[in-house]
Amino acid sequence: MPVSSFMGLQTTLRGLLAQQRALDVTGHNITNAGTAGFSRQEAVMAAAPALRVQAGAVQGGGGSDLGAGVDVLEYSRIRDTFLDAQFRGQNTVLGDRSATTSGLERAELALAEPGDAGIASLLGEFWNGWADLANAPENQAARQALVDQGRTLAEAIKTLDTQLVNVGQQALAEYADLNREGGEIDAMAEEIARLNRAINSSVESGTTPNDLLDRRDLLVDRLSALGTVSVAPVAGFPGSVIVTLGGEELVNHTTSATFPITFDPGPPGGRLGALQRIGQTTVPDYREDLRVFAQQLVADVNGAHPGFFGATAANEAATIAVAATAATLAPGSSGAPGHNDQALAAAALRGGAADGRYARLVTKIGGDLRNARREESNAQVLTNSVDDRRQSVSGVSMDEEMANLVRFQRGYQASARAMNTASEILDILINRTGRVGL
Repeated sequence: MPVSSFMGLQTTLRGLLAQQRALDVTGHNITNAGTAGFSRQEAVMAAAPALRVQAGAVQGGGGSDLGAGVDVLEYSRIRDTFLDAQFRGQNTVLGDRSATTSGLERAELALAEPGDAGIASLLGEFWNGWADLANAPENQAARQALVDQGRTLAEAIKTLDTQLVNVGQQALAEYADLNREGGEIDAMAEEIARLNRAINSSVESGTTPNDLLDRRDLLVDRLSALGTVSVAPVAGFPGSVIVTLGGEELVNHTTSATFPITFDPGPPGGRLGALQRIGQTTVPDYREDLRVFAQQLVADVNGAHPGFFGATAANEAATIAVAATAATLAPGSSGAPGHNDQALAAAALRGGAADGRYARLVTKIGGDLRNARREESNAQVLTNSVDDRRQSVSGVSMDEEMANLVRFQRGYQASARAMNTASEILDILINRTGRVGL
């Protein structure tokens, strides 16, 4: 095939266009360096199809390939799916630990320990009241002070039980708010379904929608903090994915799940799993420990002084109340003046079974919170580590992009100079060939 005189112009034009596209991609990377979820892109170049030409008087009369410049094959998105899966798995753990820590912090705040308003301090004052009464059985002021201290202690126990109920209800309310129609998860699922449709349409038309893919991956990353996620391609729909949350299908190509989602058989993991666990297991366990403490307190005190605390329902912590009054208090079992055996018996309960049960509850909540904070800190470090590795692959390095700017700029300048040279040659060929004196 003969070579056109304009072959050089076409070759250098390809070079100009390829370097310009590479500069455009570099500018896109730089302007999105701070965009959440953005993946670095690059223009993938390859030699353009060569032109087969006759090689002249070569033995055998064969031909040769003449290079035709460069083409941009695609605009690729730099992404490592293995690191994505690692990050999402670790982010699920972090979401669980963060929600657990928040819930336990609210439970510890309800305890108000150590402090003057805490039950431990009120128990001490209550036992002191019995000791004061034992020292002055006929003192009406000591009797009234003891009754008031008992009532304050009972109210504190009931208040703590109510606050623990609130902690559990807050956790379940947040769970329900996330897992409802129109909630955060529903909104993300609907957007992923829309992105699936747009991505599938683009892929089938022969293009790669990098920015749409980034947006979808960002949504999946955010979902991973709420529960265990997995992503799989949809057969027959290139570019589309099936997204599951907590083992339940959340998005299938163009449709999203109906809310609320029932996670069965196990918990969904992540923040959802932690909220469910706090509301259904952790707080009820704490309330049961508080109930057992209140039951022990009522039984011990009424054993020393019958009728001091009134009859209680199934949950002693929610119904505990002082039935005695200053007039009905009996420091001594015989009722004789100065008799104080019942007051002494009650005062001797200090540091006994009731105190021990409450101390174990405080220790349990405090220990659970310390463990949760430690696990959250560890999960945060591991998540950051995986994310750093992922950013080293997908993130935008300004130093690298600035170097690319210079490289592609020089490539563009060189292609432009080659085009000028080709243009000058053609000018001589077209405008000066055949003129006398040249």
